[in-house]
Amino acid sequence: MTANVGPPAQFLAELYGPGASTLARQVQRWQSLADEYRRTFGESDVRLFSTPGRTEIGGNHTDHNQGKVLAAAIDLDSIAAAAASSEERITFFSSGYGQPFVVTLDDLAAVPAERGTTAALIRGIASRFRQRGYAVGGFRACVASDVPVGSGLSSSASIEVLIATILNKLYNGGRIEPKQIAVIGQHAENVYFGKPCGLMDQIVCAVGGIVSIDFNDPGSPLVEKIGFDFAAAGYSLLVVDTGGSHADLTEDYASIPREMRSVAAQFGRQVCREISEHELLSRLAELRGSVGDRAILRALHFLHENRRVDLQAEALRKNDMQGFLRLVGESGSSSFRWLQNCFTPRAATEQGIPLALALAEGFIRRYEGACRVHGGGFAGTILVFLPRARVEEFRSLMESVFGSGCVKVLRVRPQGSMEIPSG
Repeated sequence: MTANVGPPAQFLAELYGPGASTLARQVQRWQSLADEYRRTFGESDVRLFSTPGRTEIGGNHTDHNQGKVLAAAIDLDSIAAAAASSEERITFFSSGYGQPFVVTLDDLAAVPAERGTTAALIRGIASRFRQRGYAVGGFRACVASDVPVGSGLSSSASIEVLIATILNKLYNGGRIEPKQIAVIGQHAENVYFGKPCGLMDQIVCAVGGIVSIDFNDPGSPLVEKIGFDFAAAGYSLLVVDTGGSHADLTEDYASIPREMRSVAAQFGRQVCREISEHELLSRLAELRGSVGDRAILRALHFLHENRRVDLQAEALRKNDMQGFLRLVGESGSSSFRWLQNCFTPRAATEQGIPLALALAEGFIRRYEGACRVHGGGFAGTILVFLPRARVEEFRSLMESVFGSGCVKVLRVRPQGSMEIPSG
């Protein structure tokens, strides 16, 4: 395609919604990206790619213990204008960074100095492609993303899956299935980037829609798309960003899978998926001395949350919105009381998530809806379902406390990571 031709308006409406202002913004966004590619590389023939972010709906901190999750792709995405290159390197210009990330393809071993950078993700994905027998070649890309960093909407997974999708389309004819794209992205983040993430984020970004995932077999999780439209049911899906830094929360995040597995180890098992609630309750007195109360509570959260994911998915299949909302509330209560990931005890005076939940719960009592902590927790966002007619009143309340723009109204995106048609 030429750089002054963007995606068809009808297709953009399917991705981002039909509103005139939304459509105008997206047309400009894609045109600006294509123009940036032309200015940067002096070429006009590019291909366009889009990968959504994701929101977690059910299954808070279950995937790392081979549990079940319910999540959805959203209309915030990472986009790229890219073209194959004869050079044996990948040049990746990312909006907001002064210099491109450049990775040569002759040596794809992990580079310790790159850990935590986009270059590490590029290198890790290219390496995994080669290890699995897929074709790898150079490309040039300009990239922009409106998935906020640190919001729990999977900005890093969106970029990982985007990189892998570009390689898949440019050099492999698009034959690599979305689930394998996700596994490659996770490997890059775990081994090259240095973050011990699960696989949920990448799968949802790759597959799209509302997705139920069962990680009982981590190497080949069961993935089911669920056809449900929250907007058609009269509800909006929102996240509220409460602020707070994630910089010092690595130990908080790591403690959850570690403590859950410590409980499983007392039964000679690897993960909590392999134990039953009956087994756990039968040895409580002993476990209190060996692993501690918090580990027990976190294991109980896992066991209840795992069952709750199935009930949530079934409620959506039956169009039972009220039953679904009740289960969201139960998930939130369990996350706060048993999982304990709504604030870090190392900074107990900073409790943005509990404050946001208190305000949201008060609002919901007056009307209806549900709320819970969103994603990893400890700092960041909460998830809220509200009747569409109440969104602006809720936005006003939250912005008065957490600042302008803290509320994002999300739309579930049916499409996963993909190449965008032009014309």
